[in-house]
Amino acid sequence: MDTILAAVLVALGAGAIGSFAGYFVRSIAARQARDLAMQAAEQQVRRADERSKEILLEAKEQALQVRSTAEANLRKQRQVVERNEARLKLTEENLDKRSDDFQTQKTELKRLVGEVDRERADLADMLDRETERLESLSGLSLSEAKELLLERADDEIQFELARRFQHAEAEAYEGADKRAREIISQSIQRLAAEVVAESTVSTIPLPNDEMKGRLIGREGRNIRAIEAATGVDLLVDDVPEAVTISCFDPIRRQVAKQAIDALVKDGRIHPARIEDMVAKSRRDVDETIRKAGEQSILDASIKGLRPELVKLMGRLKYRYSYGENVLQHSVEVSLLAGLMAAEVGADINVCKLGGYLHDIGKGLTHEVEGPHAEVGADLVRKHSLPKPVELAIREHHDREMTSIESFIVAAADAISAARPGARRDTVDAYIKRLEALEDVARGFEGVERCFAIQAGREVRVVVRPAVVDDTSAATLARDIARRVEETLAYPGQIKVVVIRESRSVEVAR
Repeated sequence: MDTILAAVLVALGAGAIGSFAGYFVRSIAARQARDLAMQAAEQQVRRADERSKEILLEAKEQALQVRSTAEANLRKQRQVVERNEARLKLTEENLDKRSDDFQTQKTELKRLVGEVDRERADLADMLDRETERLESLSGLSLSEAKELLLERADDEIQFELARRFQHAEAEAYEGADKRAREIISQSIQRLAAEVVAESTVSTIPLPNDEMKGRLIGREGRNIRAIEAATGVDLLVDDVPEAVTISCFDPIRRQVAKQAIDALVKDGRIHPARIEDMVAKSRRDVDETIRKAGEQSILDASIKGLRPELVKLMGRLKYRYSYGENVLQHSVEVSLLAGLMAAEVGADINVCKLGGYLHDIGKGLTHEVEGPHAEVGADLVRKHSLPKPVELAIREHHDREMTSIESFIVAAADAISAARPGARRDTVDAYIKRLEALEDVARGFEGVERCFAIQAGREVRVVVRPAVVDDTSAATLARDIARRVEETLAYPGQIKVVVIRESRSVEVAR
């Protein structure tokens, strides 16, 4: 029991001693930690003080640098301002000097102008005195003398021009006329073209007037549908048992004609059926145009032409000029141009292609504004055809041409249009054209009588011999030809012949 108690007491004492020792050790450790913390804090404070001093020193250095830079810039700006002020001062001095010089020159100029005016007045007085003296010596006034001199000069110039023109014309015709006749006659003989006898058809016969009413429809709905679908105007009241189609575009007119023919044969006429027939007719016409274009290039022996141009040429199947089919006319011009080019040594391909395409602009004249020659030339230029072909198309109606191929195409065009029967005309229009031609010739001084012959292809002018001499007759023929070209519209060419004759009559008794 005592042993156990002693053991307990020993344990308790050992625990107390351990606790005290632990407390003492912890106290010493805490004190050391605190001392370390204090030392670390002091080091941080010292470092912060050192860093702040470094920052302050850097700031001072940057401030000094900025200040020195600003002072340097200020000095430079002052120097620039001083230089500008010096330059401005020099400029002002120069301007003042120039202003003084200008005033001096102005004063001198006024003095010179005054002297010139005085001299001009003296010259005018001197001229008046000389003019009066000359008038008194010659017995003519100044205006009369001028008119006399101008009249004499004009007579001499007109005589010399007429003499030279007559001489040049004789030399040109001496060798060219025979050769030209041979070439043209050979070309025409080698080309056997049929005479065109077709004309545009714009009237559609109907079986009876009841069909006309069915075409009109209830409250005009059928005729309105036809006009809206085809773009033409229908005239139903002018001719009994017939319908007249009115439209400037021959393609639209042909589409409308075929559609109405199909509707009349079918008998079922209503807006839906009309649209179907118009669409079918348009497809048929397009196919006909394509085939006509392809056949035309085969007839003209043209190769390598783009399909767009071939189709556009096919549209000319429905285009007529004075009753002449333009597509057939184009093929004929191409063949004639090729034959003549072979005779004179010109470019055959250019002449054939230019002759074939010379009227292609007529296929677009309802869609593009401008003369058909200009429209056609612009079109072939867009399709990158050779420049000589473009010029031949553009110049085939011009007075002046730039190449022999253009001359040949223009000549072939005139020959084709001038063939007997190629172009038809009404009697009234024919008579009016002849009268207009004779009226143009009568408008010149010295003309006694004139006669249009050979269907208007030639006009013969009889002049008064007392008014028109031999040299003036050539000038008169040229002036009449120019006036005809400027004032009249005609196919082909018109020959002007001036006739002057003198008669001496005596009577034997």
